[in-house]
Amino acid sequence: MKAPKRYLAFLAYFVPVLGWLYVLLFQREEKLAVYHAKQSLVLTITAVLAPVVWAIAAWILALVPLLGSVIAAALFALVILVDICLAVTWVIGMIYALQAKMKPVPVFGGWAEKIPVGG
Repeated sequence: MKAPKRYLAFLAYFVPVLGWLYVLLFQREEKLAVYHAKQSLVLTITAVLAPVVWAIAAWILALVPLLGSVIAAALFALVILVDICLAVTWVIGMIYALQAKMKPVPVFGGWAEKIPVGG
């Protein structure tokens, strides 16, 4: 049995887009790396979508007179909370990758298992 290439799994987190893209396109036979690349992909998508979803909601809420813009500004705290959660989860994923563990990261790890790439 071949030893897992932990550096590829770590690369998927350390260089967010290029790392997981490289692993998913060129290193599909490395199960550990693909597992962590899928988790990094989910974290990246969440990091991009959180402010986009907030911006759309804030734009709609801004149309409501008086309180709409205040509520929209207050909802930005949720985006900051998601960013903090993503940062902590990213570090946990890096640690799991360096330890060669195929363990899902908290909160977002379950979503990664639904991505139909790799083994």
